[in-house]
Amino acid sequence: MFSDDKDPRTAVTADESASASIHSSSSSSEDDKELEALGYVPSFKREFSNLATISFAFSIMGLCSSVATTFDTPLLLGGPSSVVWCWILGASMCFCLGASIAEVVSAFPTCGGLYTASAQLCPPSRRPIVGWVVGWLNILGQVAGLASTEFGLANMIWAAVVIAKNGNYDITAGKTVGLTTALLIVHGILNTLTTRNLALFTKGFVFVNLGATFLIIIVLLATTPRSEMHAANYVFGSDGVVNQTGGWNTGLAFLFGLLSVQWTMTDYDATAHISEEVRRAAYAAPSAIFIAVIGTGLIGWLLNIVLVLCSGPLENLPGPSDSAFLEIMTLRMGKPGALFLWTFVCLTAFFVCQTALQACSRTVFAFSRDHGFPDRGYLGRMSKWTQTPLNAIWATTLFSILPGLLDFASPAAANAIFSLTAMALDISYIIPIFLRRFYRNHPEVHFKPGPFYMGPGLLGWAANVICISWTLFVSVIFSIPTVLPINAQNMNYASVITGGVVLLSGVWYIISAHRHYKGPISNLPQKKEEETD
Repeated sequence: MFSDDKDPRTAVTADESASASIHSSSSSSEDDKELEALGYVPSFKREFSNLATISFAFSIMGLCSSVATTFDTPLLLGGPSSVVWCWILGASMCFCLGASIAEVVSAFPTCGGLYTASAQLCPPSRRPIVGWVVGWLNILGQVAGLASTEFGLANMIWAAVVIAKNGNYDITAGKTVGLTTALLIVHGILNTLTTRNLALFTKGFVFVNLGATFLIIIVLLATTPRSEMHAANYVFGSDGVVNQTGGWNTGLAFLFGLLSVQWTMTDYDATAHISEEVRRAAYAAPSAIFIAVIGTGLIGWLLNIVLVLCSGPLENLPGPSDSAFLEIMTLRMGKPGALFLWTFVCLTAFFVCQTALQACSRTVFAFSRDHGFPDRGYLGRMSKWTQTPLNAIWATTLFSILPGLLDFASPAAANAIFSLTAMALDISYIIPIFLRRFYRNHPEVHFKPGPFYMGPGLLGWAANVICISWTLFVSVIFSIPTVLPINAQNMNYASVITGGVVLLSGVWYIISAHRHYKGPISNLPQKKEEETD
């Protein structure tokens, strides 16, 4: 039928491949034009596909690993019912925040994320100070988040060792800090890969994350006798409200359950920070955020319900491993089964750290590119070898090691740095959302909606108002010490440190930083001059 020797199926495949290549090139060209319209020269290769971007968004939240590291807080403060109801309440509010963030990211798909957007959504005279404060809040939250997640992963690994050794193993600060530092260096090395390799590596994260979660749910239900499952009133009702705060009223103890979901469902804008590496970024990045928030909220709720249902006597938790999640798995699955599945939980946490370091390094790169650091743009340089910001990657890695070292001096100080993560990040998120509404009619502020847009009507307004109000409310919860009586070890310093960073960054800006930092600025003229020279 064919006059040549070519297999028609091969010809079709080749044509499809060529078409896909042309489409990819075309979409990258459109993305680059959009980035230039925002004032920046395209510096990254756009290698993240839709799947890789969605996988990245899911991975930054961690789901089963994040629940594992935060599950003790609601369970041991407000009781089982606090675990279940605070999760779905917080997840619903986070859905409004995630949708509002996605809307802003769609309009400003740059690696500066909401830091860049904040400065663009206020009058030019206020851009420097707004960009400066939001930038520092966002970087603080991301560095603390990376450090705390890596620290949590180290503790998860040591918890498995304790279980394997039947509780006969002593975990010292040196072991925990040493493992945390080693893991951060490993993630620094992995992040030196090219964007193409990072995208290929990231694609599989979502399958491990969701697969491990569903496998844990199924195995827990299969291995727990029906007679040993807790009654509905314990899981959802008043029997499950157990105040173990040492003195706070039961209502506040119950609300401490919000800490788990807020710590898990944060760092939404991480996907925005890789948007200059994403194809069709104005579509893909916000969609990934939206999908990940819904998926994490609903699947996380199911996981929490099953954990409480199969948890056994509350007085036996968190057990010798100091992890109620792992103790429940060990109780129901036996030691071998629990440790096998725990490996995948740890692997999920490993992926969280991998994506968190990538996102944070892009924020540091963007802030340096805008002269936010007194480094003469050193951290804003791209490697000619990998076309990624290697200087920013290793600076972020080193910055993230420092909080863990505080554990040698004072575990309370280290925990104080870790606990401010969600507060610093969430406050940095609501600032651009507030500015967009507050300056909506200002003649010098122009918000051009992206493809992901909730519209000018009630839906968009409701989502924005709810997420701002909720973030302010939950920030108060973040600031309260969870246990009475208060002492140096259990004092909550999150609000003090977060407020201190805002104050000190403002003073720094007034005294000297205003000389070199003018807000997010275009690097197009500079680039053109360099090319002309």
